[in-house]
Amino acid sequence: MKLVLHDNEKHLDFAPLSLTRPVGDLRMGILTNLERWKLLLPDWEIGFATEEYLQVKYPKNKGFQVNACVIATKEIADALQSIHPTEGVWYKDIWIAGMQDEAARVELDEAPLLIEKRWDLYQKNGAALKIDFELLTSGRTSRQLSSTNTIIGDSNKIFLEEGAKVEGCTLNTSEGPIYVGKDAEMMEGCLVRGPFAMNEKSALKMGAKVYGPTTLGPHCKVGGEVNNVIFQAYSNKGHDGFLGNSVIGEWCNLGADTNCSNLKNNYGQVKAYNYQTKSIEQTNVQFMGLIMGDHSKCGINTMFNTATVVGVSANVFGAEFPPKYVPSFAWGMEGGEYDFVKALESANNMMVRRGLKLSSDEIAILQHLAEVG
Repeated sequence: MKLVLHDNEKHLDFAPLSLTRPVGDLRMGILTNLERWKLLLPDWEIGFATEEYLQVKYPKNKGFQVNACVIATKEIADALQSIHPTEGVWYKDIWIAGMQDEAARVELDEAPLLIEKRWDLYQKNGAALKIDFELLTSGRTSRQLSSTNTIIGDSNKIFLEEGAKVEGCTLNTSEGPIYVGKDAEMMEGCLVRGPFAMNEKSALKMGAKVYGPTTLGPHCKVGGEVNNVIFQAYSNKGHDGFLGNSVIGEWCNLGADTNCSNLKNNYGQVKAYNYQTKSIEQTNVQFMGLIMGDHSKCGINTMFNTATVVGVSANVFGAEFPPKYVPSFAWGMEGGEYDFVKALESANNMMVRRGLKLSSDEIAILQHLAEVG
């Protein structure tokens, strides 16, 4: 059987994170929707219905279409496997899977977890994390937690995968579970409040202070103070500084003592850049920090304003506050442009440290983004 994760016309609503990937490959909770569907339907082939320039890396196939903005669950997977090809799975006015014709509907009993804007990723991260924790750990036994740690709350809500290292930390599960992935390390002195997840080979640096719901994607290194943040994968915030209510893409690096405001001084609702209208617009959100696209970096002591949006492959540095919107391939804060060849060199310099490099498909996607601006 085949399944197609459909962006559902929401591609730009999740930019800049979705400029380099389909909506179905965005991480929140512990997993991406692609990873969830692979766990739920391991024998199914999965494709994507997304922007044409992304299809070089994320090919489309013919099969049951699934709303990529709906977090996959066992209930949805069961419904999808039981419907006729002419039917669709719905919850009230929310299309979930199958045919979008409302004439032949199979109704779910419970509302799905739905994301519609980029800030939904961190705002609903706790709910997704609890779903994923159950999906990944149900019927399994955690690796034993060392006695050097202090546990507050239910110890059964802590799960360590094979090779995970946690020593001399304080873990609080009162508000949600804590998941430590394969070969991940939580260094001594960390203070962690769930819900919290760190994926395979990620690292929480010594003395880090983490407020949930927070997610570290695979191979991320994080230190300092973070509150309700998602790191997609292979990104670093290795030093002191505060980051809250934020989403950081892949292969990003935040310099030492980088700080980000996540609340206006007047406690009002924030304005943020809209990729559809190409303007800064009013939102209905009070807490919003930094949204940063893949391969972007910032220098030491960078101070980001509330609700700053940074595009793909931007290099942010300078003594002043960066603007609230930093376009892709920006250089510094004065409107400079990052030379495309040098941007690729910088990306590969970071990737080669993990034994990886940009593929031809990834270069083609970045080339498209550099050309369209």
